[in-house]
Amino acid sequence: MSSEYKLNDCPTDGISAVKFSPTGSQFLLTSSWDSSLCLYDVAANSQRFRYDESSPVLDCCFSDPVHGWSGGLDGSVTAYDFNVGKQTKFGNHNEGVRCVEYCPDEGLVVTGSWDSTLKLWDARSNDCVATCPQRGKVYALAVCGSKIVVGTSGKGIEIADLRNMQYLKMQRRESSLKYQTRCIKAFPNKEGFVLSSIEGRVAVEYLDMAPQVQKKKYAFKCHRVKENGLEYIYAVHAIAFHNKYSTFATGGADGFVNMWDGFNKKRLCQFHHFPSAISSLAFSSDGSVLAIACSPLYSANVDAQQEGGEDAIFIRHVTDAETKPKTVS
Repeated sequence: MSSEYKLNDCPTDGISAVKFSPTGSQFLLTSSWDSSLCLYDVAANSQRFRYDESSPVLDCCFSDPVHGWSGGLDGSVTAYDFNVGKQTKFGNHNEGVRCVEYCPDEGLVVTGSWDSTLKLWDARSNDCVATCPQRGKVYALAVCGSKIVVGTSGKGIEIADLRNMQYLKMQRRESSLKYQTRCIKAFPNKEGFVLSSIEGRVAVEYLDMAPQVQKKKYAFKCHRVKENGLEYIYAVHAIAFHNKYSTFATGGADGFVNMWDGFNKKRLCQFHHFPSAISSLAFSSDGSVLAIACSPLYSANVDAQQEGGEDAIFIRHVTDAETKPKTVS
């Protein structure tokens, strides 16, 4: 049976991201619209560090177990050393930094901004090594081995190989979903990615452009509720992959988390209703724990935003029954 509890000392405004340490399930990094970046010891249910920034923090990541990065609404890019509790601003975008991800294969931190650029940072020297113009504002970003998948305004999807730093070629696609991209995450096997939109849909896509591979891509509806003959459609804000089973969780503005078997096109389960919209999800590296962030700021219902609801992070110890693909006869 799953066990679940709420973290103590949660951020007090929209929680923009939760990310587990790359080597375990003990430490969780969070960013928030309350202008904080926090490091939690999940096992002890305590806040280890809190860093206050000058503007809301829109995303964060670990580059290794003791170093982190964040991007701010003011365009700032900040690095953190958790060994000594130090924070250092290393650069800027011209507008808010929506996405921050680490590419371990190349030792690069990638930041994506509403100024329609990507910047690549050497995680060891913290230097900016490249600036890459995009077709539109960067809304979502995923690392897929040595490649990155970027979702931009206008339904643009850009795919780039970070191994060629002198000329970062972009493979350009258009999202198969009708509306704005909300989140992108890569399959653990690095063969493809899953993206979600504001219209309650998720698409499963593949990097290989061979026709026989592209035939496997598909999209499906989720986070929709029918009541009294009406269908209510909710944005899918969050996706998180289980590294062991390659199943994935989705979180929506409806306050629900669903688990999916993408290869067999089945929903495995739905968790209970959370107190407000799901804003971010993260599995620990071993897949034993799921962090679930919820915030009324991410609700499509303006009344719900104004009336409150809870900014909270829940830690759920998941089971195989919830996350492992069912045997297909």
